[in-house]
Amino acid sequence: MVVPPDRLDRAALLNVQRERLRALLAEILPRNRFYARKFAEAGLAARDIGALKDLALVPFTTKAELQADQEAHPPYGEVLTYPLDRYNRMHQTSGTSGRPLRWLDTPESWDWLLRCWEKKYAIMGLRAGDRFFFPFTFGPFLGFWAAFDATVRLGYLAMPGGGMSSLTRLRFLLDNQATVVLCTPTYALHLAEVSSENGLDLVSSPVRALIVAGEPGGSIPATRQRIESAWGARVFDHAGLTEVGPVTIECPENPGGVHVLETEYIVEVLDPRSGQLLPPGEVGEMVVTNLGRWGSPVLRYRTGDLVRVDPHTCPCSRSLLRLQGGILGRVDDMIHLRGNNVYPTALEAVIRRFAEVAEYRVHVDYTQALPELRVELEPAANGVASDLVQRVDLAIRNELLFRAQVTTVPPGSLPRFEMKARRIIKN
Repeated sequence: MVVPPDRLDRAALLNVQRERLRALLAEILPRNRFYARKFAEAGLAARDIGALKDLALVPFTTKAELQADQEAHPPYGEVLTYPLDRYNRMHQTSGTSGRPLRWLDTPESWDWLLRCWEKKYAIMGLRAGDRFFFPFTFGPFLGFWAAFDATVRLGYLAMPGGGMSSLTRLRFLLDNQATVVLCTPTYALHLAEVSSENGLDLVSSPVRALIVAGEPGGSIPATRQRIESAWGARVFDHAGLTEVGPVTIECPENPGGVHVLETEYIVEVLDPRSGQLLPPGEVGEMVVTNLGRWGSPVLRYRTGDLVRVDPHTCPCSRSLLRLQGGILGRVDDMIHLRGNNVYPTALEAVIRRFAEVAEYRVHVDYTQALPELRVELEPAANGVASDLVQRVDLAIRNELLFRAQVTTVPPGSLPRFEMKARRIIKN
C-alpha cells in the first residue's frame, strides 16, 4: 500500500527531504554559477551536506542578493542551472517591496510547481464537478498561474477572470456556477461588497471554498470570519512566493494555520537577528529551501515572513510541519510607536471585527519627534454608528496598548485591491 506524501510519518518525511536535498545539490553544482560561487566562498562542496543538519552550513540567500545578481548579469542573473534555451516560463515578483525579480522555469521545474499545487488540492479536498474561478489579471506576477495549470491538468473546469470589472466577475462566477474561487483576502471582501451593493446573493451561490493568499488575512480570525460569512463558504489559507513556489496549505480539519509541503520544501524558522533555529511556539522568520525547482532553485531563502511552528499535533493527524496562524506578518513591517511594537496583522485583527468598516488605511508618521499613527476607517455604504471611531479607538488602546488617531473617510474613498493590498503608509 502506497502512503500519500502528506501521510508519511516524521522519520519517512525527513528521509525524503534528505535524499531530495542530495539530488538537488548533485544536479545544480557546479552548473548553477550563483550557488557554485556561494559554496566556494563558504568553503563548501556538495559532499559536505550529507545530513539535513548540515544545511545550516549553507549561507542564506536573500532577495537583495538575487536582485544584485540580476543587475550584474541582466536580465535573469546567474541563478539558472541550465542554458537559457532550456527555459520556457518567465514570471516576476509583485514588486511591492522593491524592484521586481524576474524568475524563469524549465518545463521540468514548472511540472514540479504543478505537482505542488496538486498536493495542496489533495490536502484541502476537491470534489467531483468542482469549478474553479480565478478573478485576477493574468500578468507576469506568478499569482495563481501554477494553480490554474494544475487545475486544468487534474481535469477540472478552470475559468480565468482577467479583463473584467468586479461586478462582471461576480456575474460570471454565478452564471458559470463556480464552486472554488482563488484570490487575495482583500479581493474576496471587495467582491462581497460589490455583491451586496448590486443585490447579488453569494451565500446561496454554489461557491463552497475560497483559496486565499498574498496577504495574512486568510488566517486572521476576524478577516476570515467576515469572508466566510459574506460568501457562505469555507476559507483555505495558503502561502507561496514567486521565487520559492507554493509552500503551504490549510487542512480542512484545523483552520487558522497552514501545513508545509515538506516533501517539496525544507522550512526553518529562525531568529531574524541571530539566524539561530527557534523552538516550536516562538515567532521567527521563515527560511525556505525548495527541493524540486532545479532550474532556478533557492537554498535557505530568507522570505522575510514571520511564522510560528505549532507545537501541537494537528487533528488531521498529518506529520507535516504546521504554521500556527499562517503568515503572521513581515520582518520589516513592524510598526514602532512610542515603545510599542505592533505588526499590521494585529491592527487588522482588531479593525475587521467591526462590521461597519468596509475598508481602512493606516498612516505611520516617523517624521515627528514622537511617531504618530493615524487610522482611516471607511464605513459601509449603508451607514455607520456615530460612535464607531470611539469604539475602534478604545479597542486599539485596550488590546494593542497605544493610542491611534482614528478618523472616518467617505464611503468608497479608499482604494480597492485585486492583488496584494497596500494599506500601511509609512512616512
